[in-house]
Amino acid sequence: MVLAPLQTSPETLETLVTGVNLLWVLVVTFLIFFMHAGFAMLEAGQVRSKNVANQLTKNLLTWSVGVSVFFVIGAGISSLVGGGGFSPAFVAENPNDWVGWLFGAVFAMTAATIVSGAVAGRAKLRAYITYTFLLAAVIYPVVTGITWAGSYISFGGATFHDFAGGMIVHGMGGIAGLTAAYVLGPRMGRYNEDGSANVIPGHSLTFAVLGTLILAFGWYGFNVGTAASVFVFTDGSLQLGAFSYVGRVAMTTTIAMAAGAIGAAAVAWAKTGKVDTLYVANGLLAGLVGITAIPDTTSWWGAFLVGGLAGAQLPLVFNFIEKRLKIDDVCAVFPVHGSAGVLGTLMFPFVAAEAPAGGIVNAFIAQVIGVVAIAAWTIVATAAVWGILKAIGQARVTPEHEQEGLDVSEHGVETYPEFGSGDSVVADGGMVSENVRTDGGSKDD
Repeated sequence: MVLAPLQTSPETLETLVTGVNLLWVLVVTFLIFFMHAGFAMLEAGQVRSKNVANQLTKNLLTWSVGVSVFFVIGAGISSLVGGGGFSPAFVAENPNDWVGWLFGAVFAMTAATIVSGAVAGRAKLRAYITYTFLLAAVIYPVVTGITWAGSYISFGGATFHDFAGGMIVHGMGGIAGLTAAYVLGPRMGRYNEDGSANVIPGHSLTFAVLGTLILAFGWYGFNVGTAASVFVFTDGSLQLGAFSYVGRVAMTTTIAMAAGAIGAAAVAWAKTGKVDTLYVANGLLAGLVGITAIPDTTSWWGAFLVGGLAGAQLPLVFNFIEKRLKIDDVCAVFPVHGSAGVLGTLMFPFVAAEAPAGGIVNAFIAQVIGVVAIAAWTIVATAAVWGILKAIGQARVTPEHEQEGLDVSEHGVETYPEFGSGDSVVADGGMVSENVRTDGGSKDD
């Protein structure tokens, strides 16, 4: 699409294009940053009340530590792996280059914060922060280095395609979370001696749903914002840049989100005869994750298919992880981010509105290579870090501290101090008040 020529100098037009594009990137960057509020509420709602402050602290420090490390080290490692030499963000000659760094940083911090939900309730704060440091410094930058920065993954004329991080950010984060949860082991009381699982419900469904909707809102920055160039100035004409297909990105993101919630609700209903609210919320997020790698190329019907399948797989994969693998993934980060991200990335050539470069078969093989490479690196690096921390006794809190709750043992605070005493032991070894109802009232009221 070409707009009518403007009667102004080329220099003025270039300045206008630069300013509009910078403003757009900054706005969507701030929108993605706000997703951390969503992660905080979603995770806080899915953990026990005795661990809420710990989960919130992890979210705050994920951003604070991670973004600092990504500025000093991580961005340079990504550039180095991508073939551009070690060029950390702090050496930028043009101050406006830091807009691009910040845009990349909010993606990196999304990958980092996903892990906190998988290891909730038993990981030491120092262990989690150590992993966040290494993820922001090396683990995630290597992934972006071989993909977005370097574009090394290709096959038969087809290049690995991940538009906004369905695999690079979410798939990587979900796989990292599952690996860390496996190394740590389940929470106390999660499994019985015969291997059967106990359900340890989160303390606030309201917070979880609020977090879900905040994340969905921020996701428009994540996906639509990746269409980062509003205008380009070419051959004396002002033209649309990535905004030439921004409508498709917005449409597929929305449709997949809706289909994900419907898919999860349908499978939950088929399995139990009831529609589980948390499955619906997480299914909505899984639909978003599923489309994130491919919103720029997917047809409208493909968005329904990808989103619906991403939501439908959620209860099935969560059940498999819980019952078969015996991994305690507290906030279901793998079925929401990991398997949904893999699924959407692999479906790229089959739901594209136009035939992909290299043909469907070669494009699918390129996607498989990318998924395997990212997954393998993430598993090895994450297992090494958490394995070393576990070997030196620094990965997990003591049983006494886990029973007491991480809010008190790690932070010296109680999230809900007004709940009072009258405690009794529950499945995970923690304490709940016998005299307090879930609505905050007392049985004597």
